[in-house]
Order: sequence, then C-alpha cells, then structure tokens
Amino acid sequence: MCKTKMAVNATEPKLTRSRNSGTTRTSINTPSSKPQSPRPSAPISDPSSSNVDYSSTGSSYKLDTSRATTSFSSRTSLSSLRDSLPENPYIYDFAEIRSATNNFLAKRHSSSSSPSWRCTLRDKDVVVFQRKIRRSIETSELKQRLSVICWSHSKSIIKLLGASISGDHIYLVYDFVNGANLSDCLRNPRNPNFTVLSGWMSRMQIAADLAQGLDYIHNNTGLSMSFVHKHVKSSSIIVTEPLFNAKICHFGAAELCGETAIEQREVKIVERTGSDEITEEDAPRTPSKLKRSDSRGLQFEGVTGYMSPEFQSTGIATQKSDVFAFGVVILELLSGEEPVKFRFDRRSGDYKKRSVIDTARDVVEDDGGGGGGGEAVEGRLRRWVDKRLKDSFPVEVAVKLTRVALDCVHVDPDKRPTMRRVVGKISKLYLESEVWSKKVKVPVDISVSLGPR
Repeated sequence: MCKTKMAVNATEPKLTRSRNSGTTRTSINTPSSKPQSPRPSAPISDPSSSNVDYSSTGSSYKLDTSRATTSFSSRTSLSSLRDSLPENPYIYDFAEIRSATNNFLAKRHSSSSSPSWRCTLRDKDVVVFQRKIRRSIETSELKQRLSVICWSHSKSIIKLLGASISGDHIYLVYDFVNGANLSDCLRNPRNPNFTVLSGWMSRMQIAADLAQGLDYIHNNTGLSMSFVHKHVKSSSIIVTEPLFNAKICHFGAAELCGETAIEQREVKIVERTGSDEITEEDAPRTPSKLKRSDSRGLQFEGVTGYMSPEFQSTGIATQKSDVFAFGVVILELLSGEEPVKFRFDRRSGDYKKRSVIDTARDVVEDDGGGGGGGEAVEGRLRRWVDKRLKDSFPVEVAVKLTRVALDCVHVDPDKRPTMRRVVGKISKLYLESEVWSKKVKVPVDISVSLGPR
C-alpha cells in the first residue's frame, strides 16, 4: 500500500497559482523523463473556465470553445432557416375568419375591387381577401392546390397561408407585408410631383424582382400544374422599404377561384335581347370556339390597359397574357403614367384613348432595331421617361428596357418572349445600371442647381 501510494504521489502534478493581470494560471509540473502532450479540450460547463491556460513542458494553450460556438451558430442558422420556410397550408374554419375580421365590419385594408381586411389570425399579421368562386371546388382539390401554392417559396411573392370557403366565396389568407403598392408609389394624387422611386436603381430593382417572381410562378411552382397569375398590375405589386424590393400579390388566387382551370374554362356572357339574359351558368365551356356573333357580350374580370388582345376576345388567361401585363407594368414604371389615358380633343369634341404602349412605340419607332438609340430617340426618350427621375438615368439601358417591354406587349402572343428569357435580359440591364450608378455616384442627400442665381 505504501509503495502504491508513493507511486501515485510521484506522478501527481504540483499545482501552483499565480495572478498576472487578473488572469489565473495553473501550472502542471510533470517529470521531465516522460513529457506529456496537451490534453484534448473537454466540453465546457463553466463559461469562466474558457480563460484558463494550461502549460506543459514549457508550452501553453487555452481551452477551445469554437466547437461549442459553431454548434450554437449552426442551431441558430437552422432555426432561422426553418422560420423562413413556408408552413403547411391551413384550411381555416369560417368562424375564425369572421372572428378575426369582426364579422367583416373591420376597416377595409385597401381600395381594390376585392374586399380585404388586415387582421390577426392564429397570432399572425395577415390580410384576408374575399373572392368569388367561379366554379365549385371540392375540399380534396382545394387541399391539393393549397399544398402546391403554399409550399411555393420566393422572396418576390407574398406568401399564401391558407383559405376558407363559405357559400360562393373563398377567403384567401396572405402574409401581411409592410409597404405600398406600385401604383400609389408612382402616382400620388395628393402630391403628383413626389415619388419615393426617385432613383433609377430603385426602379430597376422593382423590374428585376417582378420578372423573377413571375418567372417563378410560370416555371418553378412545380408538379404538373401550370400556373397563371392573371392579376398582374401595378396595384398588385407591393414595394417594400428600405431597399425598394417588389413582391407580387394574389399568387394562387386564379387557380383557387377556378378562373384558370384548363379543363373547365368559364366565361361570363351577357347578351341582352329584350328581357332575356344569358348568365354564367349557361355559358359554353369552350369559349375559344365562340363565333364572332356569339362574343358580342363577353364580360369577364380584367383591368383596362393590362389585358392582352387574345384575353379580351376569349377571356382565357394564359402565361402569355401575364407577359403582356408585365410589359405594361414595365412601361408604367419607366414613364410614371397610367396604362390608359383619355384626353379631350378640341377639334373633334370627343375624348381620345391613349395608352402607354402607344407612347412608348412613338419613342423608339425610328430606332432601327439597334437598341442603343440615336440622337432623335434619345431626345424623345428623355421627354417620355418620368420627369421625377430628373434626367438622371442611363439612356442606352432605358432604350433597351423599353424595347424589352414592347416585345412583351406584342399583338401576336407567339412572338412574346417567355418570362425565363425576360429575366435574363433584365438581369443584364440591371448589371449595366449598377456600373452606370457607380460611375455617376448620384448624390442622394443634396441637390445641385446649374441655373443662374
């Protein structure tokens, strides 16, 4: 027993403590005949022990806490990623919708044609839209479509959380995004000379976000369903601060309301002959086969200025009609004008219709297809582009973007580009705009006047 005890004491380290600059140092003295390598780091239970240094045979090292830090940061990043992913779609009970909107007596969220309310639903800040169902949808079909739409995830699309059906109406619940719609940002009736989009890069950012979001809807929402937005317009695009990103509203509304079902397209026909009226229930299921005499009273949901010619004649919303509406929004973004204007003609004494498409074509009609613009084109473009940009924009890029938008609004749908192709073109123009912005270095906090004092 004594020998064993002495052997243990011979190898027992001698601990000495010293305080230097408030740091506690523990020295371990071992026999020089058997040098020991530093012991590996152990899990730390006391955070203060991370300041303790161990020295052995003239070398010292500290306890390494990087492994614990890495583990903690990994858990944090995974948690943030999990929060950013879309959740399972909700089939809300109609009583929840009524309770959240105070029996639909709460203040309307916007002045759009579809009634909407901002409220709190299941501890989330949401916006509820009421839309009419164009055709009956079974609960199983609704769940299937919701599972595809709600699991779609893009930073340029406002997320759909769920839906509820009551009678002939469907209530779509979207995540609330703080911002203003593009129409109000471009045209404020209270202050027409002011816009928050006073810089060229802010408008290019919106154009790029809108193109990417619409391309995602057309090509990346997955499975065998071909999605169409149908409601592309400036009032359906939310602009967020401070980076002026654009987010598309009403994604999935057309599919969930039965407006774009390929197997059963419906067009509301109203043909008045005396007191007789053909209602929606009596409308033919294949409006593309309608004769000219049968289409005199075609009526369907659409916004003047954004509807493509084939959509006006058939009432069928397609991806090509979305591309047409996208082109109108880009021209609207460039000029700051409404899609359609009516001006009084003194000579004829009547109002004449003038669209932003017509004015854009007048600007680049003598371009010759070069895309770079000539002196005449440059002068017309500077007079046509929104004056609130203060003539500070890359002219060549503006001409190219105008031509891209005009390609999107081509009369022949087969000659319009796909959104995948449009995204590629606008991305290049965005990079060219960034190069121009770095060269110009436009001041944002001061104003410069070159006029006489």
